[in-house]
Amino acid sequence: MIYLVLSILVASLLFVIFKLFDVFKVNTLQAIVINYAIALSFGFINSEVSLSVAEIPNQPWFIGAFILGFLFITVFNVMGLTAQKNGLSVASVAGKMSVVIPIIVGIIAYNEGIGFIKVIGIILALVAVYLSSAKSDTSPVKFKNLLLPLLLFLGSGCIDAGLKFVETNYVSKEAVPMFLATIFGCAFILGGFFVIFQVIKGNFKFQLKNLIAGIVLGIPNYYSMEFLIKALQTEGLESSTLFTINNVSVVILTTVFGLFFFKEKLIKKNWIGIGLAIVSILLVASA
Repeated sequence: MIYLVLSILVASLLFVIFKLFDVFKVNTLQAIVINYAIALSFGFINSEVSLSVAEIPNQPWFIGAFILGFLFITVFNVMGLTAQKNGLSVASVAGKMSVVIPIIVGIIAYNEGIGFIKVIGIILALVAVYLSSAKSDTSPVKFKNLLLPLLLFLGSGCIDAGLKFVETNYVSKEAVPMFLATIFGCAFILGGFFVIFQVIKGNFKFQLKNLIAGIVLGIPNYYSMEFLIKALQTEGLESSTLFTINNVSVVILTTVFGLFFFKEKLIKKNWIGIGLAIVSILLVASA
């Protein structure tokens, strides 16, 4: 249970760090690329398995790690932009409502049962993302306000589903740090191409604060994943229960951070969306 608590605290901290990027005008892309270099380093340091770079592509989890690395760099950028432009509560709701996607994948790919309560939970999750993205109680949500939360919702769901699948079928307990290091390494390499593209276009401007921000983000980013995987490997703790406790807690905690530390203003639709988010997770997990 200690790993679950630590995962909740560190995952909530990531949203706060992204919000601070906006406060201090940090270049999000540069900080994210540096963050993956730091997370990669921590993966190698904590690994009990010694592998050369040439041996890594031969591991059964490598293809999954590469795909997850691509998703990490993409979704992390979307998460940062969502927290900065839409607020902490919107980012956390959109990211954590994505728990319904692994549920849907399980129904389609593994013929898992689906009942009325589960369907209601999935629908409520989509409504929650919509309402939490609202900027006005009287006018409908504009597409530009909904785009980032929706992309975060879909991307985070794909990561959760992929991570659980690869971890369950291919990753041993002692291989977790090396598996994570490979994911972060792939994300770092892919992110590096984005930076090179900026250099070619003449848009690259390095600042020391981007390096510091990347280090500050990289350490909790690594441990958020390690704590989550270790929590998933806890005996007697079902993944549906774990994801429920984790996601609801992160939504609540980041909302509190946004209200008290960043003075974010939530309208009635946002509060309803957050409430529906919590209800939907509970319904999906209990069905």
